[in-house]
Amino acid sequence: MTILQKHLVFIPLFLIVFTALFGWGVMLLWNWLMPDLFGLSTISFWQAAGLLLLCKILFGGFGGGHHGCGHGHGMHHGCGNKLRECWENMSPEERERIVEAHRKCITQFCIYESVCKDCIGRRFPSVGR
Repeated sequence: MTILQKHLVFIPLFLIVFTALFGWGVMLLWNWLMPDLFGLSTISFWQAAGLLLLCKILFGGFGGGHHGCGHGHGMHHGCGNKLRECWENMSPEERERIVEAHRKCITQFCIYESVCKDCIGRRFPSVGR
């Protein structure tokens, strides 16, 4: 048995232990906070594990790849390259209009990216592509 095969045995064990500890943590936090804050009942370990699975399905998905942007990798991955390329292809006037529109969005408390895109697209149709 090679070293790699020996280490592969521990991966399922690690996943089981990690899931159990995370589920236990969710159960403890729920039972500590939710009944007092919102008047909800306490939950069991299996309900906490089910809640984790539900959150994974609803918010995390099961895909292995990264689709689109917003995965916290910064400007050097995915969308950063697209934005940089777009920025480099703009005229100085278009760049200034984007900067000014972004400033206006920030001053109007436009904190979500999609709202800012919509804001820029409404004000500058040629830029909000």
